[in-house]
Amino acid sequence: MEIIMRVTEGLEPKVVFEYFEKICSIPHDSYNEKQLSDYCVSFAKEHGLEYYQDDLYNVIIIKEASEGYEDHEPVIIQGHLDMVCEKTADTEIDFRKDGLKLAIDNGFLHATGTTLGGDDGIAVAYALAILASDSISHPRLEVVFTVSEETGMEGAGGIDISMLKGHMLLNIDSEEEGCILTSCAGGSHVSCTLDAGTHKPDESDVFYRITIDGLTGGHSGCEIDKGRANADVLMARLLLMLAGDADTGIAELSGGRKDNAIPTSSQAVVCCDAGENAKIQGTLNEFTQIIKDEYRSTDHGLSVRLEKLDNNGLTEQYGTVTQAGQTQRIASFITALPYGVIAMSHDMPGMVETSLNLGVMNYSDGRLELGYLLRSSKESSLDYLETKMQCVAGAFGAECEISARYPAWEYAADSKLRQCMIETYHDMFGRDMKVESIHAGVECGILSAKAGGLDCVSFGPDILDIHTPQERLDIASAKRTWDYLLEVLKRL
Repeated sequence: MEIIMRVTEGLEPKVVFEYFEKICSIPHDSYNEKQLSDYCVSFAKEHGLEYYQDDLYNVIIIKEASEGYEDHEPVIIQGHLDMVCEKTADTEIDFRKDGLKLAIDNGFLHATGTTLGGDDGIAVAYALAILASDSISHPRLEVVFTVSEETGMEGAGGIDISMLKGHMLLNIDSEEEGCILTSCAGGSHVSCTLDAGTHKPDESDVFYRITIDGLTGGHSGCEIDKGRANADVLMARLLLMLAGDADTGIAELSGGRKDNAIPTSSQAVVCCDAGENAKIQGTLNEFTQIIKDEYRSTDHGLSVRLEKLDNNGLTEQYGTVTQAGQTQRIASFITALPYGVIAMSHDMPGMVETSLNLGVMNYSDGRLELGYLLRSSKESSLDYLETKMQCVAGAFGAECEISARYPAWEYAADSKLRQCMIETYHDMFGRDMKVESIHAGVECGILSAKAGGLDCVSFGPDILDIHTPQERLDIASAKRTWDYLLEVLKRL
C-alpha cells in the first residue's frame, strides 16, 4: 500500500496542521464553500456535536463546556470558510475544482503559485482542532463558520445566530501575532457599468494583446496605503495614452478577481489600423518607462508586454470593438473615478480613514463592468464617497449600484475579553500586547449588531502578503498563537 506523506507532516501543532492541510485540499473560494461547509458538518456528526447549516452554507457547531467550566460564560469562536483565490500568470489551476499545492520554505507554509488561504483557513483549523479534543479546558464553545466574507461578508449578514448563548466573540481573522484588533472600518461594494458604442473591425485591422503583470498586489484594506500599483488602474492609464496617439479600439479587457484584492495583472485586446503599429509600440515603451520609474520601490516585478496576434479569425471572434472616441471615454471614466487612500484619520495617526479599491474590471461586447470596495471608519465619509462615485458615473452616462454595505465595528471602552487577552499575552510572553484598529473589515460589527452587542476581539498568527500568490503562514507563529488561544480559553 502506498503511503502518502502530508506536506505538513511533523509540524506543530500536529492536529491543527492536519486540519489545515485538509482544508487546503478542498476548493473553497467565495460562493464555492459548499464542499468545505459539508466537511464541517460531517466533522460535527462524527464527533457527536450539535450543529446548524443554513442555505448559504454557514455552519455553527456547539460543544458543551469541559469538566469544571460548566458555570463559565460561553465563548464564540468565529472565522470564515472562503478564501481569496489569486495566482501567478504561469500557474495552471481551477480554483473551483482543484486543491492547493502546499510547500514549506524557511519556516513558512505557502501554496505554490497561488494564495494560501491562511486567511481564514487557520481559524477553521484551530476551531476544528479544539472541537475534536477531549483534553482541552474550555467553556461552552459556539463555533461560527461564515461564507462569502471576502465578497462583502454576506454570510455574516445572512446567518441566524439566535441559538447562541455567548456574548464574547474570538474572531480569528487577523494576521499579526501579538496584536489584537478592537475596531474596524465599515464598507460597501460599488458596481459601475458603462455601455460603449461599437463597430465591426475592418478585415485589415491588426489585433494586439497587452499584458500588465508582476505587480505586488495585496489586501485592499491592509495594503491600500503602501502605494502599490493597481494593474486595472495602470491599464486604464495606458489605454488613455493609446487613445490619444492612435485610433485604438478595445475588443476585450479584464483584470482582478475580487474587489478586496489589489489586482496584480490586467489584459487588454485592442485593434488598430496596420499603419499605427509604430505609434502603438512607441506609446507602450514610453508608458513602461514611466511606470517602472514610479513604482520602482513597490512593484519590482512589474512587466508590460505587447503581443501582435494572428489575425486569422479574430474579426469574427471578437465581433465588435469600441468605435472612435469610446476607448478614450472608457479610459477616462476609470481614470476619473476616485481610487486609493481618500483620507487619513485625524484621531489615530497613521491610520487610513477612507479608501476604495478597483478590484475587478471587465469589458466585452460593448459593456464595461467595474467592481469597487469602499471602506471608511466614518459613516458620513462613506456616504460622501458613494455619492462621488455616483456623480462621476452620471457624468459619463454610466450606472452605479451600491450593495452589501456593512457597519464599522466600534471600539468598546469596557471589555472583559480584551483585558483577559492582554493579561494572558503578557503573562505568557513577557511583553505587552498591541491593541489596534484596522482599516480592513472583519465580521465582528455585523455579528455584534445581530446579537444586540458582543464583546469582540480579533487576532491571529503572522500571515504575510495575504490576498496575493506570495501569501505565507509563519509556522512558529501558528504554534505560539495556538498555545495562546488555549490559555485564553482556560482563563475565561
